[in-house]
Amino acid sequence: MTIAGRPYRRHRQITVVSLLLLVLSMTFGPTPSSAAGADWWNPTARPAPDSRINVTGEPFTGTNAQGEVRGFVDAHDHLFANEAFGGRLICGKVFSEAGVADALKDCPEHYPDGSLAVFDYITRGGDGRHDPVGWPTFKDWPAHDSLTHQQNYYAWVERAWRGGQRVLVNDLVTNGVICSVYFFKDRSCDEMTSIRLQAKLTYDLQAYVDRMYGGTGKGWFRIVTDSAQARQVITQGKLAVILGVETSEPFGCKQVLDIAQCSREDIDKGLDELYSLGVRSMFLCHKFDNALCGVRFDEGGLGTAINVGQFLSTGTFWKTEKCTGPQHDNPIGTAASAAEKDLPAGVEVPGYDENAQCNVRGLSDLGEYAVRGMMQRRMMLEIDHMSVKATGRVLDIFESASYPGVLSSHSWMDLNWTERVYGLGGFVAQYMNGSEGFSAEAKRTDALRDKYGVGYGFGTDMNGVGGWPAPRGTGTANPVTYPFRSVDGGSLIDRQTTGERTWDLNTDGAAHYGLVPDWIEDIRLVGGQDVVDDLFRGAESYLDTWGGTETHRAGVNLAEGAAASASSQEWNPFTSYAAGRAVDGDLATRWAGDWSDDQWLRIGLGATNLVGRVTLDWERAYGKSYRIQLSADGQNWRTAWSTTTGDGGLDTARFTGTPARYVRVQGVERGTEWGYSLREVGVHSG
Repeated sequence: MTIAGRPYRRHRQITVVSLLLLVLSMTFGPTPSSAAGADWWNPTARPAPDSRINVTGEPFTGTNAQGEVRGFVDAHDHLFANEAFGGRLICGKVFSEAGVADALKDCPEHYPDGSLAVFDYITRGGDGRHDPVGWPTFKDWPAHDSLTHQQNYYAWVERAWRGGQRVLVNDLVTNGVICSVYFFKDRSCDEMTSIRLQAKLTYDLQAYVDRMYGGTGKGWFRIVTDSAQARQVITQGKLAVILGVETSEPFGCKQVLDIAQCSREDIDKGLDELYSLGVRSMFLCHKFDNALCGVRFDEGGLGTAINVGQFLSTGTFWKTEKCTGPQHDNPIGTAASAAEKDLPAGVEVPGYDENAQCNVRGLSDLGEYAVRGMMQRRMMLEIDHMSVKATGRVLDIFESASYPGVLSSHSWMDLNWTERVYGLGGFVAQYMNGSEGFSAEAKRTDALRDKYGVGYGFGTDMNGVGGWPAPRGTGTANPVTYPFRSVDGGSLIDRQTTGERTWDLNTDGAAHYGLVPDWIEDIRLVGGQDVVDDLFRGAESYLDTWGGTETHRAGVNLAEGAAASASSQEWNPFTSYAAGRAVDGDLATRWAGDWSDDQWLRIGLGATNLVGRVTLDWERAYGKSYRIQLSADGQNWRTAWSTTTGDGGLDTARFTGTPARYVRVQGVERGTEWGYSLREVGVHSG
């Protein structure tokens, strides 16, 4: 926990960097475009036939009067999920050298009527039947409630860019267990193999778009690996694409019957590889508990299916306990699911107490090692999908180091954490809900954004098997009226046409990525211009968080290796619990005092230093009431900070910087029947 938040600090320093150049020798024969050469936003060549964009006008470039970039942020998308889960769960491709007819076609087993679209009826119910024909008729897909068909065709993403989007986070995604149990696949279920392929295809897509615009670096789809690059790309009016990872067993870190299947060496090797691929943000757990952290549960029939997968992956079902604070995980889905037939004979999904909604699993020691490894590499951590116990520990760690690299990208974090994320300098985006629900949630948190001076984002989660905004209907009092102007006013946006099908948000909902601008217009009509204005400031805020992460430097811990003494130490014939164990830089050791309330730990800094922050990493025996005291001479003490509501874990005490040579943790009341026990105490100037 933290006691005092700090104002959000903007990072405006921009350095001149080169764009990432990628040269791939691939054959591509587009047909000439009728676009004028001066219209930089139109390609000099485009495949024919192809989808239409249905947006006219020049995309905005440059910055605003304050020197800030502008534009919308999709903080959570899955461009290449069709390559995940064995390659046959999501049907259709983002692009194809053979053209749109090859890209936008259904999976072979969905013909002739969709009756073998197994994943559809596992997750949605019904029989999964649909017209499998994509290009050019698109009778039944893509659709807002179709979970197994491509929604991220490149031309639809292009339309979103033309409509004002300037940041897209492409989360490389897969799940080895879902792949292993799914009937249809055409490749390995190894998660890292899929992640590597999706990363490569993202670079291939960049090259594909570049060729339409005359060569390397000329297209609108730009992969960036640092915030300065992103600012440069957005200032040019193009789309900055950031790679993230969302997978259930990163680095092979699954756990089987509570035994970790990975090591610290695996984590370091995995983080280094992902960073070299260009990945700058990631989830440490997703859907299934793993060796790093426990997850936030799924609801409904999907929750039952995921819990089955949890058992098949780990040998254990989800386990719950009563929550200790206002935060709680999602209720576990208990509705019947066809996935239950995959369980061994005699094994059933358990029932759960409605009053126990928190996952018993938090952040493991290996998970904490991975978190700190991400901090060392200046990567951003996604906390959506983490259990509240794991999320709380992550926020404690980040607050203890003033580390801003925390993201909540699609509404899977308990909303009670929102101010803690903003206080760190993190970024929050909301799932792509219907305009009424999205606007209501945006307004609920509007005061916090005003307090911290931040913009807002959305997470489409397209190709993420989640479901998207349904149509509000033509009978609504304020439908989207076509054509409409983009938020900046420079582009005119009409209904989107691909092949023989034209989509209308009023009647089709958010069926594919190209309808993101239409959805934003719907938000403007329902929620008002203020909500859209906050979204339009999203690019600047996201890059503030990223830039703050890149420039973060770990503060000097004045206590590490310092002389320490204590009022007492617990005796053990095999292990030392001496005072110095709390300042040795090793979380595997600890100081432990006698089992009574009035105990203290004193740290001598060796010289007078400005002290403004003290961190305390408690073992299970923690202080409920204690004080942080400072002294210049080791005799006369003043209390700089105190609490009577300590709850253990990792505490951060912030106070006005004060010169001190000695720091004392004075225990007043224990939180348990044992004494006080501290793994590590950190002392910092600020």
